[in-house]
Amino acid sequence: KTIGNRAFNGCSSLTSVTVGNGVTSIGSYAFHNCTSLKSITIPDSVTSIGYSAFRDCRGLISVTIGNSVTSIGDWAFWRCGGLTSVTIPDSVTSIGDYAFEYCENLESVTLGKNVKTISYGAFEYCYKLANIEISDSVTSIDKYAFYYCISLSSVTIPDSVTKIGYCAFSGCQALTSVTFENTNGWNYTDNSKYTNGTEIDVTDEEQNAINLTDRYKKYYWYRVLTEDVINTN
Repeated sequence: KTIGNRAFNGCSSLTSVTVGNGVTSIGSYAFHNCTSLKSITIPDSVTSIGYSAFRDCRGLISVTIGNSVTSIGDWAFWRCGGLTSVTIPDSVTSIGDYAFEYCENLESVTLGKNVKTISYGAFEYCYKLANIEISDSVTSIDKYAFYYCISLSSVTIPDSVTKIGYCAFSGCQALTSVTFENTNGWNYTDNSKYTNGTEIDVTDEEQNAINLTDRYKKYYWYRVLTEDVINTN
């Protein structure tokens, strides 16, 4: 019921795979460096996609992630340069570090309604990423999450987000508008524990883009919740 670790690692001539409905997990490096693999459909029986499972599948142009997958491992789709769009189903709660880094042709991402964190470098160097809707389940955008997504022009930070990591939007040269649904209590700090910050005004969408991509890019941003203020008084 598992496609084991490194099961098809380096099978550079492999062009197609049918994953059976009984499979429940795809192991680490399972299809790593299958450079001729064009498409993959992950059935609803699968609950986890392992570390580097499809890493360096540079010919992969289509991936369908089944509706039972809850976790996408670190580096899972790293440098899958053929992908142009990805839909993360509502079942997914965890996207690993660098999961889609260097997907240079990825233009759009649809995040499911239960993703909690956009992890470290998750979409770093996705040069063509122009559209992403951050779902209101997300509470944290980690360091380098969208680093050098040079086509990203606007972002809305939902009310659920309380932390934005160091350089999360650094290098996003086209970013001109960042909208915070909740503009209250935002601070920036050089402390990675998100404490001892300085309050910042996030009501101006254009200025927010400047601050996140340039002026205050090398800081950790966090929102002080009302209850936190009450507890410290």
